Amino acid sequence: MSQTTRLFKSFSRLIFPVILLLSLAVVAVSVWLVHKAAAPPRTAYLVTPEKYGQFSTRGAQVTEETWTNGDGSPSRGWLLRGSEGLPAVILLHHYGADRSHVLDLAVKMSEATNYTVLMPDARGHGVNPAISQSSFGGCENDDAIAAVGFLRGLKGLSQTPLVGKNIGFYGVEMGALGALAAAAKDADIKALALDSVPLSSDDILASAVERRFPGAGQITSKFADLGTRFYFYNGCYRRDAACDTAKSIANRQVLLLAGADAPKLQDSTAKLNRCFPSSTKVEAKTDLNPSGYGLANASLEQSAAYDQRVIEFFKMALSSEK
Repeated sequence: MSQTTRLFKSFSRLIFPVILLLSLAVVAVSVWLVHKAAAPPRTAYLVTPEKYGQFSTRGAQVTEETWTNGDGSPSRGWLLRGSEGLPAVILLHHYGADRSHVLDLAVKMSEATNYTVLMPDARGHGVNPAISQSSFGGCENDDAIAAVGFLRGLKGLSQTPLVGKNIGFYGVEMGALGALAAAAKDADIKALALDSVPLSSDDILASAVERRFPGAGQITSKFADLGTRFYFYNGCYRRDAACDTAKSIANRQVLLLAGADAPKLQDSTAKLNRCFPSSTKVEAKTDLNPSGYGLANASLEQSAAYDQRVIEFFKMALSSEK
């Protein structure tokens, strides 16, 4: 028996370093994958307010604004001020895009409604972002709440609040998760236009990893999921299901949009339709071509039809203070 024990201990001492090294290697690779995926691809803005303003009087009124997030980090966005006392709409882009992707929609919405419109850059996105890394909808969800606070603090020429009681959100993919999170915490967010909604932040991470390392397979995404538990040790990553968040959003108006250009997101958006309480009015249009997720590649006619659908929704949902 003692000889068997000694053999077992000798074997344990031999194998333990190997297991430890393998475990450390797995963790290191997982964290590296997250680090790479958390740095979204960055390009020059599709269009800037300065260039847009050359063709649009309303576009020339866009201003650069900054504010502070709940965790003390800086945030920035373009702002189009509307008439005093009217609602506001916040436009949130998807992972890998930036605020320039929603600038055209913002100007059209401002022209059609005179609402105040805010276009933030998500963490890690846009030109020279103050925060270099994305958290795939984790801290971005809290940032959406901070954007509401920024709007609430704006004053008009008469030094009364610029924005009325009601606020709407338009969000695509990661932006849609932020919009949901904000609406779950603020009952004055009355209208949500959500395009290509993922099941959770895990889906955004998996998609980012697949684009960064094409052909690597699902095992790579599994490693990345493990890496988030170490990389985001400060809690700036959440696994809340979009459906669970939607269950707490009562007495609102919701427009769900998706298309075949993003099949996985089309499926998850269709499933979300069943998650809202019965008191929330939900309109779903999930057969778009393209959806807002792929709108950058759409024709002018497709883009105009899409924008008009979104604008009409907010005109109807936010036209009266309820």
